Amino acid sequence: MTHTTALSLVMRPSTMQRYLKFPRSNDTMFRGSIVAIVTPMGACGTVDFDSLGRLVEFHIGNGASALVVAGTTGESSTLTMEEHGQVIRAVVDQCRNRIAVIAGTGSNCTREAIELTQYAREVGADACLLVTPYYNKPTQEGLFQHFKACAEAVAIPQILYNVPGRTAVDLLPETIERLSHIPNIIGIKEATGKLDRIVEILQRCGERIKVYSGDDATAREAMLLGAVGDISVTANVAPALMKEMCDLAVAHDSVGAAAIDAKLAALHKDLFVEANPIPVKWALYDMGLIPPGIRLPLTMLSPHHHETIRSALRMAGLT
Repeated sequence: MTHTTALSLVMRPSTMQRYLKFPRSNDTMFRGSIVAIVTPMGACGTVDFDSLGRLVEFHIGNGASALVVAGTTGESSTLTMEEHGQVIRAVVDQCRNRIAVIAGTGSNCTREAIELTQYAREVGADACLLVTPYYNKPTQEGLFQHFKACAEAVAIPQILYNVPGRTAVDLLPETIERLSHIPNIIGIKEATGKLDRIVEILQRCGERIKVYSGDDATAREAMLLGAVGDISVTANVAPALMKEMCDLAVAHDSVGAAAIDAKLAALHKDLFVEANPIPVKWALYDMGLIPPGIRLPLTMLSPHHHETIRSALRMAGLT
């Protein structure tokens, strides 16, 4: 099946009208704790849509403000184009407008990123998250032109995603500033873990775009500095605690946020003892929330890390 065939859909009229304009106030739905949700899989690596539906309900019930689907934590890099679209649509349909859905649609191929973003718009996603093109290492001008092309091609709110530790390319603040003038680029997920980077982006872009932490270990401090939310791995296993911590941090309650974050500190660290999403998927499996599957080239968490994850879960009061 070709990419075009796999992702072709008829536009839903309500969705078409939804994105005719992009007032900056549209991004108010994306605040606080945003779960970078895993993609549950069976033991043989097939997507388990029933478990995915139950996981969505788990996060809605625990107060998450939005879900990021088919992002890094959702194993987007090993999903086929058809599966990628199916997972996005399944989550949108399960949510039924009860919670915002942000679809991961980035690619190192601009045409593919546009196609995935168009599909997400058609099935009713609220926004898209587009990672910097990985492996091919574009220049800053190449990054600008890539994101500009995606934004101009598809009328949906778009959030940039900078994670140089995984992509080998760094979207610099001056390039983010240029992109912030494009109306439907509404935010940046900044996952460098550098708080001075958060401050510089805020200073350069003002209210034109919102800043989201993509690093759980520094997210509280980032929100106290002015970021409006955290696109979180930890929230997969501790959604209620992450919601409370993020709400307090966004409200600049530094004492309250710090008290809760202290319980989560081990999770922030230990959910990265192996490459994400290996540890978080094992944690969710150990909690009885998803089956054990993960897709090659990723493998199940090494047994010698099991007690480390269980200890972090206990520290957060989750077991």
